[in-house]
Amino acid sequence: MNKQIGFRRNIYLAWMDAAAAFSAETAEPLELRARLGPIVGADVASETNRRVAIDILVNIWAKSRDVHPQLRDEAVDLYAHSSSAADRLWLHYGMTLLTYDFFRLGAIAVGQLSRHKDIITSREVKQRLLQEMGALGALEYAADRVVFSLRNWGVLVDSDRRNVYTPLRQCFSASTPALELWMLAVALTVHPAQQLPFSDLLRLPELFPFRFQVNADDVRADSHFTVQRQGIGWEMVGRTVSPTASVRSD
Repeated sequence: MNKQIGFRRNIYLAWMDAAAAFSAETAEPLELRARLGPIVGADVASETNRRVAIDILVNIWAKSRDVHPQLRDEAVDLYAHSSSAADRLWLHYGMTLLTYDFFRLGAIAVGQLSRHKDIITSREVKQRLLQEMGALGALEYAADRVVFSLRNWGVLVDSDRRNVYTPLRQCFSASTPALELWMLAVALTVHPAQQLPFSDLLRLPELFPFRFQVNADDVRADSHFTVQRQGIGWEMVGRTVSPTASVRSD
């Protein structure tokens, strides 16, 4: 587990939309930073906070290509052909899981809590992260940034009480199986296990907002995965090796 927090600012959905759209036009981080500057600056007055927020956006939608070229480039293409805000949410959420382990752990905490409770609190999320990561100095502050972002993205809904939220479980459907399979590939890529039973993969707590309709045959036929049958009806799903980053001229 990577104990660097990284995800240290509130990230607005509108910023993510801009970063994804610009990434379809350029993979150059410096150009992406320049184009995002006025957009983030409209909401953030502090130069330091603005810089950190842009760093996060660039890491998610541009620099992630250095580590996960196939999944990042697929996300850019899927975004360009997305038909709804729900589809775009799948991509933003998946790319953030791929880039920031702290965000993934925060999403796991929310997903685990939501299995047993209709409402959750910021304090409960922080307690789960403390148990997982230990008492890192900026952890509580960063946990608030994850919760804020999930609220802004529409995954957590405010209640009439302060710091109490309703997680939207399995509320977001994808318009195409390709988007579902891409998200499963992301989740399996960043999961500590090299293989998972298909049923467990669908039920990963960090995927709590999403409704999946693909089946084991869909996964078996997809190039992201290897599937091995172990026993009667026991499908173990692993990731194929992703290609290395290609050289681009943009």
